[in-house]
Amino acid sequence: MAEFKTVAKVSELAPGSLEQIELDEDTQVCLANVDGTFYAINGECSHEGGPLGEGDLDGKLVSCPWHMGEFDVTTGAVEGPPPEEPLAKYEVRIEGDDVQVAVGE
Repeated sequence: MAEFKTVAKVSELAPGSLEQIELDEDTQVCLANVDGTFYAINGECSHEGGPLGEGDLDGKLVSCPWHMGEFDVTTGAVEGPPPEEPLAKYEVRIEGDDVQVAVGE
């Protein structure tokens, strides 16, 4: 069974917004609220490591702030160059007002 870590409050992350989260000392996560549903993918762009949580969210697509590569926050799939490698997706759950992300996946 996965261990979950509280990373944000539902009330603090409005629909259409992103946040860069440090899940643990080696893992950055991009947390996205897409129309009230929360998703988490690896927070470092697979092109050159740009912080995706500091990018722009358009629907379910996040753009890297460094080179504008695009990823689907619901799957981690690459949707626009220059990245070629997809990103890991993390399980997210809501407990009350807490947004929790699975650790160690």
